[in-house]
Amino acid sequence: MHSRFLAVVAPLWMATLLSACANVPGGAPRDSLARIGQSQTLRLGYREDAKPFSFKGVDGAPAGYSVELCKRVASSVQSQLKLAKLDVQWIPVTAATRMQAVNDGSVDLECGSTSRTLSREQQVDFSNTIWVEGASFVSLASSPIGRSVDLNGKRVGVIPGTTTEQVLKGLSSRGIVPIFVTVQTHTDGIAAVRDGRADAYVTDRLILVGEVTGGPAGATLLLSDDYLSMESYSLMMRRDPNLRLAVNRALAETYRSGEIVKVFRQSFPPGTVPSQLMEAVYVLNALPE
Repeated sequence: MHSRFLAVVAPLWMATLLSACANVPGGAPRDSLARIGQSQTLRLGYREDAKPFSFKGVDGAPAGYSVELCKRVASSVQSQLKLAKLDVQWIPVTAATRMQAVNDGSVDLECGSTSRTLSREQQVDFSNTIWVEGASFVSLASSPIGRSVDLNGKRVGVIPGTTTEQVLKGLSSRGIVPIFVTVQTHTDGIAAVRDGRADAYVTDRLILVGEVTGGPAGATLLLSDDYLSMESYSLMMRRDPNLRLAVNRALAETYRSGEIVKVFRQSFPPGTVPSQLMEAVYVLNALPE
């Protein structure tokens, strides 16, 4: 009886002990929100080349729509945790490294242009929707590619591991089979079109607008009117329901208070207005307390 009792109780006792150790003041909490509260540090990942959502500004500081939202999340988290101070650290990530950085704890929250998908949710967690966007493409105005069907047989730049890559592969069902040209960043994708390495570059439409309008002078680019997909962006984080709730609480307050209007105007060119779809996103995610 004694041996059977130990066999049953010992694993339970060990699990309880490990759980307690993970939350003692001298230990390192396993959940992200507890770690943030204990260290008084919030690590935010951002993209350097995902303009106008997340990029390095002319002053070298992170800038963009997602970055502005994350600044408000940081302020809200500090208030929610009742911290006298919160050290916000900005850490560059790329399309290739962003998910690993979230999973291994290098960053607590990724502030970029990451599409929320079910396959990604098997590995990480996401906030409520912050943007709805569609994939499109650019080409040289001197060698225009106006329609998606015209991508067949063309050299098309794409960042591997992105949802855009999956969209391109899916075009084969419509008899559209482009030749993939691997690039590592949006800036490199635009450059590939400009210098002739690719006939077109495909990614989310508003990022293309940002790259085309904010890029270097040179060959004129044509932005297609065709949409290859529709995707929703969210802030990406490790699986932690407490952190997810804290982030969503901050976003809801930003939408509910009207602060999102300031964020929008600050992030996009003058005269840009939210689409009806984006207005619906803001309303639906302005959740009450």
